[in-house]
Amino acid sequence: MQKLAIALVLGAISTPTMAQDLQSQEIVVTASRIEQEDYSDRMPAVGLRRPADFLVQAVVIRGDTRDMEQRRREIRSMLSDAIRKAQAAGVELAYGDYILTPLTLANVEDIDLRNDNRPDSERVVFLVKAKLGGTQSGEAAEAQIARYIESVPGVGRAEMDEWGDSTLSIVGPDSYRPQIAEKIAEDSNAMASRMGQGYAVEIEGLNMPVQWSRAGPGEVLLYIPYRLVVVPRP
Repeated sequence: MQKLAIALVLGAISTPTMAQDLQSQEIVVTASRIEQEDYSDRMPAVGLRRPADFLVQAVVIRGDTRDMEQRRREIRSMLSDAIRKAQAAGVELAYGDYILTPLTLANVEDIDLRNDNRPDSERVVFLVKAKLGGTQSGEAAEAQIARYIESVPGVGRAEMDEWGDSTLSIVGPDSYRPQIAEKIAEDSNAMASRMGQGYAVEIEGLNMPVQWSRAGPGEVLLYIPYRLVVVPRP
């Protein structure tokens, strides 16, 4: 794995110092770090395609009881019930737009209630995750989440529904940097052999952070936005 076919500068394949350490944290695939830190969105041809770790579905609990205090009690009570039922349903709950944080009874108050699209109504939005891989396909994960949503009873006038389309998440994208670098080296070595003895290839941009995109119903593509340049040998 670590042996590269082309001599690469070791410093160029080390993990850069980032505002977020993504060696172990879970990220939403659609929330690209390109948008977060203004990197180029040009995707190279070579990357690491692998199954995502979770299918992620945003859900919303809405309540429209006229009395504000009662409405908020109903929404909070249903949210707590949803947390209690998650483990038995085989799903996990989380919150966050970029890096995901597990949602538990210990931090449930961190989820803010917001005004809904009707007078005297509020909502809270969070994420339901179903693990992918093995015998669990994307379709099976969607069905598992749907069953879980149906299993959580309403409280007063509070109800829970899906919120938008599902997406994927992956844990620790930066931890795949060595595998991505290996694939880049293999492709670069093959390209160099095609160019003939008079040419060589140079790789630029391996100091860039790992990026990600959705590659299929349950797969992601992890890549480094590098550039491969063909140059004449001196």
